[in-house]
Amino acid sequence: MRFLGIDTSNYTTSAAVYEDGAICMEKRLLPTAPGALGLRQSDAVFAHVKQLGEIAEALFAKAGSAPIAAAGVSAFPRREEGSYMPCFLVGETAARVYAAAAGVPLYRFSHQEGHIMAALYSAGKMEWRNRPFLAFHLSGGTTDALLVTPEQGLFTVRQVGGSLDLKAGQAVDRVGLMLGLTFPCGPQLSALAAEWEEPVKVRPVLKGTSCCLSGIENKCAGFQKEGRPAAFIARYCLEAIRAALAGMTETLLREFAPEYGALPLLYAGGVMASSVIRERMERDFGGVFAEPQFSSDNAAGTAILAALAHERGGV
Repeated sequence: MRFLGIDTSNYTTSAAVYEDGAICMEKRLLPTAPGALGLRQSDAVFAHVKQLGEIAEALFAKAGSAPIAAAGVSAFPRREEGSYMPCFLVGETAARVYAAAAGVPLYRFSHQEGHIMAALYSAGKMEWRNRPFLAFHLSGGTTDALLVTPEQGLFTVRQVGGSLDLKAGQAVDRVGLMLGLTFPCGPQLSALAAEWEEPVKVRPVLKGTSCCLSGIENKCAGFQKEGRPAAFIARYCLEAIRAALAGMTETLLREFAPEYGALPLLYAGGVMASSVIRERMERDFGGVFAEPQFSSDNAAGTAILAALAHERGGV
């Protein structure tokens, strides 16, 4: 059977088909003006409306037009009361129309759940959904530490830590624009940071299982005024995020050890595509990461979740 997934996040339009363990996906970044730091929600909604039809046409041209058994969609950022973002309405409306016309079930998930499932799939760890694990979701709008526990073939997600101010992706984009990069800045900043090979000292600001990241932007602005190389500034930004992530990881592993023992670690979200962060976290903690195309926003996770929900008879 084949399953459709749609995700219209704040920065990416994407759709995917999941069949027999394989993903076919199309996605496209939303257009942003040069020098702009993101998009207003009204502009994001308009861009998704323009792009989603083209994305769907390209997807089914590759995946074929065989019947779809069920559709899944990212309908809200997190699975919690009050979690809402207008751009997700575009994908939800399209999925509702498709499901109604085809006479198939529609399953609604959170954008965050989709990220977690896409990371599990990409990392070859689908079996983790049957056991507790810690997941970290770092993106433009999210820096969350999550306890993920199994529930009838799917999973539940509970936030157990995160950033108390600036989000990791916001820090990356603000520092990137400061250095003259193009939004979204993650891949460019990571490539620039890789050019700096000398050690960079950072001291994370930690508060329990959470962190504060707002100081990164100020520190990098100070470095720029001092005339420090752009590669050093980029490296400092990513090393500061990595240090905060490492601190939260250590704290949470200790906190949950008495109840769960040694919990596996999953890292998801666009910021986690950075090799600067990934290599150290893999080495120091044995963390598991999604491949870059499954780290950034994508519909793969929602398509897979739709298949699992359909298998068990509903969400």
